[in-house]
Amino acid sequence: MDPYGPDVVSAMQVFYDSLSEKDKRRYAAVEVLKLGHGGTEVIAKLLSVDQKTIRRGLADLESSQEMELPTTRKKGAGRRPN
Repeated sequence: MDPYGPDVVSAMQVFYDSLSEKDKRRYAAVEVLKLGHGGTEVIAKLLSVDQKTIRRGLADLESSQEMELPTTRKKGAGRRPN
């Protein structure tokens, strides 16, 4: 069963390759959540990633401590208060 068309698969693979290791496993985990039962095997084959890596990504998503959002500005940067 292939839930995605060839254009989507290609775009997913290009996007996946552009991510950091942490973001790769989280992205794979999100795709697995969208597919539901059997999704881990499908995404593992599609993105050439180990199923253990996907399970780690799922654990990352469940952990609020791991989900620290990066900031684009340095602390104190921006408009000065009046």
